[in-house]
Amino acid sequence: MDDVQAVFVGEKINKVRWKPEALSCSSYFVTGSWDEQICHLALWSYASDEDDSYSIPAKLRTIPNCGDITEIKFVNSSTCVVATSGGSVRCFRVDVRYPQSADLREVTSWEKLHFLPYGTRCSCTSLSCFEEDIVTVGEDGKLNLLTLRQQKPVHVVDEADSSTLRCVCFLKHSEILTGNLRGILKIWDLKSSTVRPTMSFTMPHEQVSASCVVHHPTQRHLVLAGGEEGALVVWDLRHSIYPITVLNAHSSSIKDLEFHPDRPEHLFSCSADGGIWHWKTEGSRVSQLTKMTDMTAEESPWVSGAVAKQRIQIYALMPQLHKPINSLDVSKANVIFGCDNEAVYICKNTSVYQ
Repeated sequence: MDDVQAVFVGEKINKVRWKPEALSCSSYFVTGSWDEQICHLALWSYASDEDDSYSIPAKLRTIPNCGDITEIKFVNSSTCVVATSGGSVRCFRVDVRYPQSADLREVTSWEKLHFLPYGTRCSCTSLSCFEEDIVTVGEDGKLNLLTLRQQKPVHVVDEADSSTLRCVCFLKHSEILTGNLRGILKIWDLKSSTVRPTMSFTMPHEQVSASCVVHHPTQRHLVLAGGEEGALVVWDLRHSIYPITVLNAHSSSIKDLEFHPDRPEHLFSCSADGGIWHWKTEGSRVSQLTKMTDMTAEESPWVSGAVAKQRIQIYALMPQLHKPINSLDVSKANVIFGCDNEAVYICKNTSVYQ
């Protein structure tokens, strides 16, 4: 069992993200709560020294938010964007130059990006970042392309989908992938003046929502989606719109998926069933990013059909909890995750580098 540490935070945690660090484990993270009378965005410090097993996360700054925090993404090492159930997106500067006076400072916001007929606000359900560009989706089926360089949205697709859009990710700078409540996924070309979907495909089980999507860090044509019923589905977008691997994973909705950024043979998932898993692919030694980049799809365990199940090992990072684990993030060998039991957990020294 890996070294897991828990801290009670007093709120249901919906999102948790490490502040990115280039060369070392992050010493800071942010959390966003939900289903509270007043929800909060919070900045925390954490001593990630491997020998300091008794270090306790310390809350440095708390900012109230009107409504749930539905997503947090870092645009760069000092700037994060936050989606809310009120349909807005807020951008914060994370200043930790002086730890004793570390701060979260709002630098801009985009209000009422998502709304229903007659102006009723609705949730911005997900967002994704590529450099300074941000794409948002919501319950209204709308798609917004934003940039930190201007206040006005770069492009708005009012009727991108007739159903609630649940998740979105950049495949590359000019392409995004969306997933909706009915399990339909679409790829969009942002270079097109009309911004229309160039490809559409579905989850393997009819009317099963795509709860989260992620692309492989070095093979962006490999797309993984978590389903509302707990399945992990893989596509190779170069060859087919049909899934090439479907793995029966968690027993309930997969809430978050995260590849390790520089060891992409490691994937982490968390679920509404209270489980958090570490997926390790076997076969070739894929520690070097260059080697992963050169691998063909046929060599990847994620797309090898029946062979994949023999080349992927799954470990539970801790015993299953009795509440949903809503979010996770990875920094070097440390995995952080937040739960509806009002606690944040940090799993130290995972076997990523072994």
